[in-house]
Amino acid sequence: MKKEPFVTQEQLQEIVKKYPTPFHLYDEKGIRANALALKKAFSWNKGFKEYFAVKATPNPFLINILKECGCGCDCSSKTELMLADALHFDGKDIMFSSNTTPAEEFQYADDIGAIINLDDFTHIDFLEKTIGHIPETISCRYNPGGVFKISNSIMDNPGDAKYGFTEEQLFEGFRLLKEKGAKYFGIHAFLASNTVTNEYYPTLAKTLFELAVRLKEETGADIRFINLSGGIGIPYRQEEEPNDIYVIGEGVRKVYEEVMVPAGMSDVAIYTELGRFMMGPYGCLVTTAIHEKHTYKEYIGCDACAVNLMRPAMYGAYHHITVMGKDNRVCDHKYDITGSLCENNDKFAIDRMLPKIDIGDLLVIHDTGAHGFSMGYNYNGKLKSAEILLKEDGSAQLIRRAETPEDYFATFDCFDILKDLRSTND
Repeated sequence: MKKEPFVTQEQLQEIVKKYPTPFHLYDEKGIRANALALKKAFSWNKGFKEYFAVKATPNPFLINILKECGCGCDCSSKTELMLADALHFDGKDIMFSSNTTPAEEFQYADDIGAIINLDDFTHIDFLEKTIGHIPETISCRYNPGGVFKISNSIMDNPGDAKYGFTEEQLFEGFRLLKEKGAKYFGIHAFLASNTVTNEYYPTLAKTLFELAVRLKEETGADIRFINLSGGIGIPYRQEEEPNDIYVIGEGVRKVYEEVMVPAGMSDVAIYTELGRFMMGPYGCLVTTAIHEKHTYKEYIGCDACAVNLMRPAMYGAYHHITVMGKDNRVCDHKYDITGSLCENNDKFAIDRMLPKIDIGDLLVIHDTGAHGFSMGYNYNGKLKSAEILLKEDGSAQLIRRAETPEDYFATFDCFDILKDLRSTND
């Protein structure tokens, strides 16, 4: 699959006149179309709902687009809960999936009526002591242990993950929660990350559906939803084929018909908590080539760095790069594309074959719409960049301004550095 930017060179040239690089750019048209495709793929399930994983792209403008498409929010912290509440999501449209959770976060989730998804058996008593009761609707996260396979391929290793109840704990937990007043139950599991296969969701669904039937039979729990969580990935490399959400939805439907319907559970809702799939391809990092270096290798230095996109430095992750205006030229130059951090792993690409890059060229780093800006930090005193929305009509809207030195120093309340900084700027 050839990767092409969702923005033209002409559009970018106009945008950078007003907003200097680096910045993250998002595609409103693509976001909306993808959200509606997901909804259509699971329309066979009356209760279906996507709870967008806020941690992937915590920008209120983007989350509001998804809200208009019928999505809810999956939150993992009090701050994310506050964001969802500020955007006026109803409590039932907020899922709180956290781990090692502070008491105040459980309390806040309960205060706004969010659905709490417990990560551990011991959290049952902790939650009850914290908020004074057990909510009528409660969810529990399941971890089957071992390795998770599709056919003969190992997808991930849940047994090494810190998340979730064991199967034995889950059955005991449902019984205990019922005793403490819970009436309606959900089951949640996340067993593999960024899968590029249409088989992942149907395979996971079969595991959870069969578990749900046994839980109902053995505990009498009224199971209202099954949350397939995230895990549907995107093709970061050109040679990878994208997932087909319609094939995935149909695969889950078939398993639902095989397992849930005969068990009298045809009214159970299907939930998803997708982040990367919802936003990843619809964001890019735009940066300018500002230096070139010729030593033992050929380097192109950009005005962006791992502060703007840390996945390559942290995971060795691949992100495709387009040199704007040169995408049809021969890729006959081998470069390391680097940032300016005092860390040797601050590289967006290593030994990447690209067209000849000249100082001033705009580079588009693809698929940064999820876990791009959100994983940023301020190491080396670097400031986080702006976020810009490319609207459906082709105009550009600033949806988060770039940080300033004053933002960086704002929490040093015990020093007069802000006063000194202001006088310097004046």
